[in-house]
Amino acid sequence: MTGLSFRYGERVALDEVSLSAEAGRFTALLGPNGAGKSTLFSLLTRLLISRQGQIRIAGHDLEREPRAALAALGVVFQDATLDLDLTVAQNLRYFSRLHGLPPRQAEQRAEEELTRLGLWERRNEKVRALNGGHRRRVEIARALLHRPAVLILDEPTVGLDPPTRRLLVDHIHQLCATTGMAVLWATHLIDEVDPASDRVVILHRGRIRAAGDVPVVLAAAHSDSLADAFRHFTPESPPAQEAR
Repeated sequence: MTGLSFRYGERVALDEVSLSAEAGRFTALLGPNGAGKSTLFSLLTRLLISRQGQIRIAGHDLEREPRAALAALGVVFQDATLDLDLTVAQNLRYFSRLHGLPPRQAEQRAEEELTRLGLWERRNEKVRALNGGHRRRVEIARALLHRPAVLILDEPTVGLDPPTRRLLVDHIHQLCATTGMAVLWATHLIDEVDPASDRVVILHRGRIRAAGDVPVVLAAAHSDSLADAFRHFTPESPPAQEAR
């Protein structure tokens, strides 16, 4: 995306935001609550539309080619969007139909993704019976059914316990490395960033404050840790959370 801006009335939510998520890279969009991360994701999914700036997804202009752009996008929202009264398999089957996947292919992919996430044996259970971590896994499986080129996740670990958070973070890193998919992971939690491999974008008050591999961001902040760099670029925000 290039030069993306958005306002809610007089309040500026995003101000000339430009960033990219590279194929095969995990890009962590790091920012405190209220930084503009959810607004950015709403623009990426056309829940909101901005007349300022350009968004391209897998080479497709979102404004001119919305169907092609959105077809290349997998999304996990911060708020749960599963139908609690349907089974795991029924939720995935419904999503597959929306994307026009042939039934046999849809069933095969559902089995692959649920198996990879350790949920195949629970496919016939209603989502209501699953805990928060398992529901998140179902949402990730659903987002991957149509083999997106880009996967975006908006605060996907909110409300989850630390071990479950770690499992999901590690799983998405592994997917990114093995499939070549571009991942944009929005979070305010420092410990969800792998300093050895991830690209970091720090968003604060609607503006990009720093972007690049972790060593680049640390050098720009004259810091020895990502937590210190985060505090440097977001001085008015609460302290960043780290692993416990």
